[in-house]
Amino acid sequence: MGHKKIERVDPLRRKLPPGGVDSHAHLDGPEFDSDREDVLARARAAGITRIGNVFLGPEDFAARKGRFDAHPEVFFLLGVHPCDGQRCTPQALADIRAAFAAEPRLRAVGETGLDYHWKDCPRETQISAFTAQINLARDMGKPVALHCRDAEKDVLVILESEGFAGYPLLWHCFGGDIPLARRILDKGWQLSLPGPVTYPANDDLRRAAAFIPADRLLLETDCPYLSPVPWRGSRNEPALSVFTARAVAQARGEDPEKLWLTCGDNARRFFNLPNA
Repeated sequence: MGHKKIERVDPLRRKLPPGGVDSHAHLDGPEFDSDREDVLARARAAGITRIGNVFLGPEDFAARKGRFDAHPEVFFLLGVHPCDGQRCTPQALADIRAAFAAEPRLRAVGETGLDYHWKDCPRETQISAFTAQINLARDMGKPVALHCRDAEKDVLVILESEGFAGYPLLWHCFGGDIPLARRILDKGWQLSLPGPVTYPANDDLRRAAAFIPADRLLLETDCPYLSPVPWRGSRNEPALSVFTARAVAQARGEDPEKLWLTCGDNARRFFNLPNA
């Protein structure tokens, strides 16, 4: 028996009102070099008015930020990914600080955190890089975009011991259940939901999506990764977040347009974004 053919629904057929925000994307990478302008145009047509592009290190930021010179709707995040913890040197931290001082489109430090799934970087090095970056963010008065994979216990211990309860922090790409969501919410932080909330097996994540208060919820793609159904397995892009938004709204029993705009407002507030 053959596999059922997946209908790749055009996201513009499911577009939502202008005001949506993709809070975490990687549009500077080579995956978009052939059609970046088309991707940005589709995002706007689908209802996205702001995109947070995440640069994974000061070298990438310096080399690639110019790709968005003609797109003021794109704001920037900058940090050293935990899998690249060895690159979080004193010079890199100084370069990140200098970049924030010079570029007003930089709105948050990240993604930074811990990743115990991959073995690219020793845990001790990751912890050192994570601690250094969150304290740099606090020193600069900037929010933190957190990456956490298979490391929730250590991440929470570090954030608590460093005094980050109540500090502006976004738990990027949240994929957990209600108990984990409750622990994050109890610390005053925000959660961002990605495409996997649409996957049939992710009932715990959909229950968590329904549990999160509306004013603490953001949406993201993490593109080019984690495409939602019905585009799972293909390259992700910001326009596809309309499918994520509709799945989250269904899980919450809410109107998709209202949820979309609420999550967009939350992102604008969290990143202190000026009007586009």
